[in-house]
Amino acid sequence: MSSLLETKIAARQHALREQGLLRQRKVLSVDHALNTNASTSSPRFVFEGRAYVNFSSNDYLGLSRVPQLAEALHLGAQTYGVGSGASPLVTGYSDAHLALERELCALTGHEAALLFCSGFSANTALMKTLFDQHDIVVADKLVHASIIDGLQDSGAQLKRFLHNSLESAERLLARNQTSALITESVFSMDGDCAPIAQLSALCRQHHTWLVVDDAHGFAVLDGYHNAEAAKLIDVQVVTFGKALGCQGAAVLGSQALIDFLVSNAREYIYSTALSPANAALALAATQYSTAHPELQQQLLENIKLFKRLCREANVPLLGSDTAIQPLIIGDALQTLQVAEELRAAGIWVGAIRPPTVPVSSARLRITLTAAHAAEDITACVAQLAQVLSRVGVPLVTERQAADEHR
Repeated sequence: MSSLLETKIAARQHALREQGLLRQRKVLSVDHALNTNASTSSPRFVFEGRAYVNFSSNDYLGLSRVPQLAEALHLGAQTYGVGSGASPLVTGYSDAHLALERELCALTGHEAALLFCSGFSANTALMKTLFDQHDIVVADKLVHASIIDGLQDSGAQLKRFLHNSLESAERLLARNQTSALITESVFSMDGDCAPIAQLSALCRQHHTWLVVDDAHGFAVLDGYHNAEAAKLIDVQVVTFGKALGCQGAAVLGSQALIDFLVSNAREYIYSTALSPANAALALAATQYSTAHPELQQQLLENIKLFKRLCREANVPLLGSDTAIQPLIIGDALQTLQVAEELRAAGIWVGAIRPPTVPVSSARLRITLTAAHAAEDITACVAQLAQVLSRVGVPLVTERQAADEHR
């Protein structure tokens, strides 16, 4: 006889499988022959004996394969060992961590920084430590799950404004005594950008902090990603697992905020610190991306090429100008079918389904990097057009997709 938990698990997994929402891990491997010219070839991996061109990675600048950064990790491990050995408040905080924090502050203009092992833990720790039941927080409708989870744990009253709508945000700020407004720099599923400067002005007007999850914008976007960032943003969360190609995250803000988090953030107090070797690598990656602006330019060229080819092939995109290029299909099972057809052609793209995105907005999430070769981008679009035509998926147009979020 099955236990209550076994019955619940089986029923839930069956329901997810029937809806095309079951998530399963896939073991990927590296074919060293494919990576001989890693700096000049598109990112690839091997799954079940076959090679695929990877159009689903957040390694936007291709830094995860740069030989100099592999050497930086090696040197960091030789210098500090492979682990930190303790939480930051015991013996886990080293000069490697301090050097990275200082570099991030120099780049953004913030007074202080605090390192975490992932962007998810940084966001949840910030939200549930900074806010409590006495706070009212307004947030963009499409902010990341880590922000929602942290705010729910905090007990704060959460009010959502329409996606990227200054009018909706202003109404909420005017009606409430708000502690903070939260948004993202680049939204991870739609690929569009928040109007940071305008939101900052609204927050200043209403004496409210602006908190920006900068996971998908840091080291990629221009504008406020420089020493002027702190003039617009009160709290900036940056991650190292996207454009920097490595691991970890940081919360950037005032010295008073960081001191408060050090004393009160349970994820920071009770977790083993990010390894010093990884901190040294993130520092090297930050400096490398700054010293090689041609990578950002190559990424922009690849985005322009992809969008132009899709336009010529009548493949309707969502309208993003960033590395994240969504194509909304709607039905989860059809989205999986299209992704599988592309994989049959050697092209790996993300099939994003609820609850990651709203019901009826399942999509392909195609991500571009500076490392993609033009011929592989061309092949990707050609196969995409063929598969969509063959499968006969009723596509959501750009205007219809935008209306879904209003």
